[in-house]
Amino acid sequence: MLVSGNTSAELARLELSQSFSFWSPNFHDQTMPRHLISLYDLTPDELQSILAIAADLKARYKAGDRPQLLPGRILAQMFEKPSLRTRNSFEAAFANLGGSGIFLTTAEAGLNGRESIHDVATVLSSYSDVITMRTFSHQLIEDFAKSSSCPVINALSDDRHPCQALTDLLTIKESRGHLAGTHLVFVGDGNNVSMSLAIASAMTGMKFTLAVPSGFEFCGEFLADLRRRFPAADVHQVHDPAEAVASADFVYTDVWASMGQEEESERRKQAFGKFQVDGTLMKQAPKSARFMHDLPAKRGLEVTDDVIDGQQSIVFQQAENRMHLARGLFAWLLCPS
Repeated sequence: MLVSGNTSAELARLELSQSFSFWSPNFHDQTMPRHLISLYDLTPDELQSILAIAADLKARYKAGDRPQLLPGRILAQMFEKPSLRTRNSFEAAFANLGGSGIFLTTAEAGLNGRESIHDVATVLSSYSDVITMRTFSHQLIEDFAKSSSCPVINALSDDRHPCQALTDLLTIKESRGHLAGTHLVFVGDGNNVSMSLAIASAMTGMKFTLAVPSGFEFCGEFLADLRRRFPAADVHQVHDPAEAVASADFVYTDVWASMGQEEESERRKQAFGKFQVDGTLMKQAPKSARFMHDLPAKRGLEVTDDVIDGQQSIVFQQAENRMHLARGLFAWLLCPS
């Protein structure tokens, strides 16, 4: 069992390593930083390891045990987009593990053109043990990571949302007991969240269905790459949400217009109007199906109050798990032995 925060960090790390048979001193090479820009940066086994560590740390947290695994470590957060869950879950997670954090907007960091990406990444990573970035441009995170001497985590970009997908896997496993064979249905846009969930499903043996209006599907390049990496991926796209949810274990939705798409709001309302997750649609799903949403929700648009506040909803369990997943991810990245 992990020891309390009053015991030395080294002993805590030793006991943590003994808690997980998959965690060894050679778990991953620390001569080069491990980044999480996309779920493709992980192997399926590594993904499962992160989930296992997060689940164990959550259980210990609920029992009042907060092992101080990262004393003196520094988390730097650099956000271009505003945030509630992402910023606070990462900051709380790092503090719970004994570390501390700093927060910068990308403008404050100089990524608005004041300095080169290389210079900012080189300097900031020399002060930090891990960096999270929440940006519009996915390429910005990739370019930043190339010059960073510490791990860089994609906290959200227009193309990917890997930490949300990991959180959702943790929540699904808590709710259902297993991942393989589970049917996850996403009702909405082929966006960064649904793409990351499709990858997560392929990596864990889940079935994934995107119920999407015509013109908003996954692009062919994304699907081709996914099937090249995971030929057995059980990923589908349909245009009838009722058909999609008929065999769903989990029904998931997201906002119709994300940050940066405000000018498309009216067009998207028209396109997605028949893809609202309401009580009628949930009745088409099995009674055992659970409802998920990554939040923030536009109540009355993509989801109705009776669903998000109903007995089938696990959205707030999902939101809390953002912190627990972050703790597991930080421990996996920074405590390899």
